[in-house]
Amino acid sequence: MPLSSRIPDFYNKTIEERRKIITDILSLSEHDISILQGKESAEEIFEIMIENVVGMVCLPLGIATNFIVNGKDYLVPMVVEESSVVAAASHAAKIARKKGGFNAEYSGSFTIGQLQVCDVKDIELSKQRLIAYKSELLDIANSTNEILIKLGGGAKDIELKTIKGNLDSYLLIHLIVDVKDAMGANAVNTMLEALKLKVEELTEGRVLLRIISNHATKRTVKVTAVFSKESLGGEEVVNNILYAYDLADNDIYRCTTHNKGIMNGIVAVLHATGNDTRAIEAGAHSYAAKDGIYKSLSKYEKNAEGDLIGSMEIPLSLGILGGAINVHPTYKLALKILGVSSSEEFANVVAAVGLAQNLAALRALVSEGIQKGHMTLHARNIAVTAGAEGKEIESVAKKLIEGGTVTYDKAKQILENERTDRG
Repeated sequence: MPLSSRIPDFYNKTIEERRKIITDILSLSEHDISILQGKESAEEIFEIMIENVVGMVCLPLGIATNFIVNGKDYLVPMVVEESSVVAAASHAAKIARKKGGFNAEYSGSFTIGQLQVCDVKDIELSKQRLIAYKSELLDIANSTNEILIKLGGGAKDIELKTIKGNLDSYLLIHLIVDVKDAMGANAVNTMLEALKLKVEELTEGRVLLRIISNHATKRTVKVTAVFSKESLGGEEVVNNILYAYDLADNDIYRCTTHNKGIMNGIVAVLHATGNDTRAIEAGAHSYAAKDGIYKSLSKYEKNAEGDLIGSMEIPLSLGILGGAINVHPTYKLALKILGVSSSEEFANVVAAVGLAQNLAALRALVSEGIQKGHMTLHARNIAVTAGAEGKEIESVAKKLIEGGTVTYDKAKQILENERTDRG
């Protein structure tokens, strides 16, 4: 039976009940469960991942439900410290589900590596030489990764640019590499290193930088979804979302926060799966400014029925193997839960989460306000900070919300009163 990501009342279950549901749906092993319980993160693993390890920081791993992408259901693992992110993504996916979910299209796993050539006497002549030796240059690059070549990937093309800087005019070589299911940084950087001597020979210049670019314009996802006006709250809410989007697309102050809302969802999935969040964020924000002005990554419009159509195009240079993914057991398990078999499928789901998160934020902003969604979990956090324990946490949080003032001082007062009343 195909997996269904529709799990009613999932948020009201205990942690153990949620684990049991996920275990039953996905047939997780005892080892998988121990990973979810945080029992498999040995210090030796962290010693491999980074330098000077002295400990670890644990963040909650949640599951976003209701996602359908290209006709397939997904349970989406998300790691995030911010309240309401997982719930918001799940709710937006539930709304999109009524109209068939999300449709996504992947451009391909093409990553760009850059070679900066300095002190070139004749850039145009050097370009001609590089074009003439293009096949040889690609062969040199591909000689560094036989496995990638056998999988159908590898260096596929070379593009040449002239960059006029303040200190020099540079010949810039872009190596276009199909990295398949990996993020690709190590593979591409190794290829660039191998090209250094031949490029210097052909250009009579000096190769300086040899590094992947995170402006991943050849590795993008286009995602769309229809959100019914009834599920959003009616025609007025739809219209107000359009006004909010219009502001984001025309004011950089609002647009920065608007796009950050997209990344709330995307980064949470990347954290859960061991992908490079900094690379993806840098690429997303540079893509938002690719036409010379910083714009909204998402777009919204109404269809003839008055429903809201959301769409987004975003670069996603991510992978399902390599790097920390091969080392950390939780990353492996998160990908198992997600159930993707390629970087293409993975990127499509991640883009859908980003659009869902954005829609949820816009809906909250134009209706009940963004704070209402945050307030329950925030109140719990404040209650704990004030010293509440066990059943006191829910009791104090509830009174904070009912009173409309969620502050440390108020929580402290409520807690003291409760303890006094109990004697």
